[in-house]
Amino acid sequence: MKLQQLLRLMTDKKASDLHLMPMRPPLLRINGRLMPLEAEPLGPEEIESMVGEILTPMQRTKLENHLAVDLGYGVHGLARFRGNIYRQRGTLAASFRRIPYVIPSFEPLELPEVLKDLTTLHMGLILVTGPTGSGKSTTLAAMIDYIAQRRPVHVLTIEDPMEFLFADSVATISQREVGTDTPAFAEALRNALRQDPDVIMVGEMRDPETVSTVITAAETGHLVFSTLHTNGAAQTIDRVLDNFPGNQQKQIRSQLALVLKGVISMQLVERQDGTGLVPSLEILRASPRVSELIEKGETTALLEEIENSVSYYGMQSMNQSLIALLVHGTVSYAEAVARSPDPEDLSLKLRKMFPRIEEEGEEMGSSTADFSQILELLEYRKLYEEQEERHRLRVEEKDSELTQLRLDLEERNQHVQQAQAQIQDLTRQQEKMRAEYKRLRDEAQEKIDKLAERIKELNQRLMTA
Repeated sequence: MKLQQLLRLMTDKKASDLHLMPMRPPLLRINGRLMPLEAEPLGPEEIESMVGEILTPMQRTKLENHLAVDLGYGVHGLARFRGNIYRQRGTLAASFRRIPYVIPSFEPLELPEVLKDLTTLHMGLILVTGPTGSGKSTTLAAMIDYIAQRRPVHVLTIEDPMEFLFADSVATISQREVGTDTPAFAEALRNALRQDPDVIMVGEMRDPETVSTVITAAETGHLVFSTLHTNGAAQTIDRVLDNFPGNQQKQIRSQLALVLKGVISMQLVERQDGTGLVPSLEILRASPRVSELIEKGETTALLEEIENSVSYYGMQSMNQSLIALLVHGTVSYAEAVARSPDPEDLSLKLRKMFPRIEEEGEEMGSSTADFSQILELLEYRKLYEEQEERHRLRVEEKDSELTQLRLDLEERNQHVQQAQAQIQDLTRQQEKMRAEYKRLRDEAQEKIDKLAERIKELNQRLMTA
């Protein structure tokens, strides 16, 4: 079996890695799981023959001297592969990682928008961290390609081995490979400062000299990207400091506080539907408080600051990113807990924010690992609840007004009824008084008539007398 056949099969099956081990069939890592091929076990001589075809004389010498060698290997029309050939139990073994020719953009990688903001900076240090196979190189390549498509700058990469191949676009890109184009990272970095770069990408900060030179390059006005094998922002700061003796760490903290613009810590999590992996990210960005904590060496307080700075700075912790994936139905609850650096904190946050998720696996919308979207939903919910509360208070106020109006109306109705009763009483009194007046007037008229007759009678008598 030829190595190119295995690499082609690896590409066809969309595997991320190929392992060649003596007395084992070839192993492919698909969706994060290592699976053996249905093939005969490989013998030591067969593996040595496979890898011997792709080793240059320089790489062969390095393998003999150091018992391991990194290399980049491309198959025309297929893909590039990052390989490591090493000795184990006295025999050769090898692993290869597939690197596509086409650099993926932010959208298919499901990376948060805040990473685009980091690519617009003109100076500072940005670190992409995580364990092996967490997507660091792919994310870094997406960020460099995003710059290359939009900014008229000189981008210089220093890699060991060279992985993604960048094409000139708006930016001009120079790629240097350790062992082929330069003897070491530190030497390449020292030379880079004299090559008029605007953006520098260092494949990995492996030794104190490289770390020191990277920090110096960021201090001198360059935008520098690099990677570290750490699992969080606080651990990344401590790992950088651990490269230096104690008497230098105060100075390095001050330099980091000044130049560090972002830390992106990654891991790949299995999708709930089994179709692949999705990134979960912890994001630290420079802020006055973050710089202060770094300078004072209070890295344990960084996590709290990250979780409190989602809205304004776009930061997020790993647990917040897992919550975002869980809320959107991208990963299962069990997978989120298994991948969480602090499962108890994750469970507490879920019970507090989305109690139904933990019990029923509630799903929402499309997949994303961006916690700021979840925070936005929470803000909407808060605004809705506040609006609902204001509406409830307004309804209660109107109900109170209606009740008072009803009471006033009833009181007025009572007053009207009383007035009507008084009117009826007065009407009866008036009629009675009219009847009495008529009687008195009739009696008076009768008396007047009698008096008139009497006077008439008396007058006649007088006239007769």
